[in-house]
Amino acid sequence: MTDSMNPTSDDFASMFESSAAAAAMQEGQVVPATVIRIENDAVLVDIGLKTEGRIPLREFSMEDKQPEGGDIVDVYLDRIENALGDAVLSRDKARREERWIKLEKSFNANEPVKGAISGRVKGGFTVDLGGVNAFLPGSQVDIRPVRDVGPLMGEVQPFAVLKLDRARGNIVVSRRAILEESRAEQRAEIVSDMAEGDVRKGIVKNITDYGAFVDLGGIDGLLHVTDMSYKRINHPSQVVEVGQEVEVQIIKINPETQRISLGMKQLGSDPWDGMDVRYPVGARLKGVVTNITDYGAFVELEDGVEGLIHVSEMSWTKKNVHPGKILSTSQEVDVEVLDVDSDKRRISLGLKQTMDNPWSAFLAEHPIGTEIEGEVRGITEFGLFIGLGPDLDGMVHINDISWDQSGDQAIEAYNKGDVVKAKVLDVDVDKERISLGIKQLAGDPMESLNTGGVKRGATVTCTVTEITSGGIEVEFGEPAMKSFIRRSDLSRDRADQRPERFAVGDKVDAKVVQVDRGSRRVSLSIKALEIAEEAEAVAQYGSADAGASLGDILGAALASSGGKEAAPAASGDAEANGRLAAPQGDADDLKQIKGVGPAFEKKLNEAGIFHFWQIASMTDDQLAALEEEVGTSGKGADWKAEAEALQG
Repeated sequence: MTDSMNPTSDDFASMFESSAAAAAMQEGQVVPATVIRIENDAVLVDIGLKTEGRIPLREFSMEDKQPEGGDIVDVYLDRIENALGDAVLSRDKARREERWIKLEKSFNANEPVKGAISGRVKGGFTVDLGGVNAFLPGSQVDIRPVRDVGPLMGEVQPFAVLKLDRARGNIVVSRRAILEESRAEQRAEIVSDMAEGDVRKGIVKNITDYGAFVDLGGIDGLLHVTDMSYKRINHPSQVVEVGQEVEVQIIKINPETQRISLGMKQLGSDPWDGMDVRYPVGARLKGVVTNITDYGAFVELEDGVEGLIHVSEMSWTKKNVHPGKILSTSQEVDVEVLDVDSDKRRISLGLKQTMDNPWSAFLAEHPIGTEIEGEVRGITEFGLFIGLGPDLDGMVHINDISWDQSGDQAIEAYNKGDVVKAKVLDVDVDKERISLGIKQLAGDPMESLNTGGVKRGATVTCTVTEITSGGIEVEFGEPAMKSFIRRSDLSRDRADQRPERFAVGDKVDAKVVQVDRGSRRVSLSIKALEIAEEAEAVAQYGSADAGASLGDILGAALASSGGKEAAPAASGDAEANGRLAAPQGDADDLKQIKGVGPAFEKKLNEAGIFHFWQIASMTDDQLAALEEEVGTSGKGADWKAEAEALQG
């Protein structure tokens, strides 16, 4: 009793060590335990501090051997003491903790881990990694989609850890990554034994729209449809089929992606070799239409050689027509070689070149100047299209419809379907154009004016065709030519400048004051004719310098011409120097002289000059005096020349 109440120093040391060990031992940790014995279905272990616990025997089922008394095993301490005073221990949890530590090391080292697919869940499968469950997405099971996963269930195999979150207990693994890595190693080994240009045998595994995949013994190569044959192929199934053994040539190897491009046509001779010699430009050949597109038709000239007939080279006359309306597939046609590009493997062919050029044929049959007849097929704002046969049209420009009417007016007289006559003006074979003219069927009125003696200053007899408020429209010459006499040119007397004093059909004489061949206009004036006749009368029957009045002179002229009575006296008599006190009739005559503007006209009027005929009749001395008076030096001679020209 005394000994128990008074412990020795060794007892204190033992108690201190037990206390320190108890302090170091915490719940939720893995601690070593000593197997005491096996009782029924439980294993009794001692974790120290005289603390024992029981672990179900089934938790040792995954061990290599059953535990025996004295074995040291790691256990997970849930609780140090339960209600019965025993420790709550677990071998499964201890093993799981060990597994997590190993998984973290493998994940950080990017090393694969072993596990077995244990079940199916939404979106994938569960994998047992030795006591820790992981998620295997369906897309990570295999390189290609797997329909039946049954053979893989329960099979221990390597997996790559894609994601690991210990706090949440979340692990994502991939079987596909392991397979791809293994496959890449195999591919690299196989590819290292291959070289571009090698000829290999393989089995067709799959066919697509763009080619076929060929198994070369552990690695696939792509045989593109364009490398199957030199001939045009619509689909790879025309050349190969799945399971067929084929001989191919390695065209290209991509060392980075390890993709292999294969070819079959490269094993045969290239039909494009020597193409320039066999198909010279200009040669005419026969071929078969193999394909028709929106832009033309392909024609096979021999096996593996096709040429293109562009839509523009199909017909001389049919423009903007789909090639399918001219040619059809499998049709045999005659073509002409237009161009050969061996580098680009292109041959340009022409179909229309094997036919006669309709424009050349038309020109040979209808030389320039030939008169033709045709139907109006179209009317546009710039002219008429005349049919010259089943496929040819000629155009009459609006400026070639009429000599005396504007194009807009002349074209209104024609309707679609009218049969008209025209003259061939030009045929441009290169531009495929035929120019026609309707007005050229009649002579050019301007040319007839020359032959008829109609020029500036001439007097013509006109027929009044229309009366307007601004003047009268007249017609003269043969062929008839129209002109317009303005109101101010109807008479020298303002009182007689009334268009209504004329009637349609009246014959009147007028003077040609201007002929503009560019605009094809002839300007007439009755007033200018009257003034010219007056000047002639002055020169022939008297002179104002002698004191005779203008009325006396005109009276004498009328009397000599058979007039019944002399003309009334002018409103003012000319002075000895050719001046007038007032204008006689219209005073706008001076404006017809070039260089006489409003300022000079005013000065000339102040000097008694109102009409150009006054300047035309002046002597040199009178003209010099006039120049000094109005302040124009050197212009008098030009004015006089202009005035004399106006007089004719």
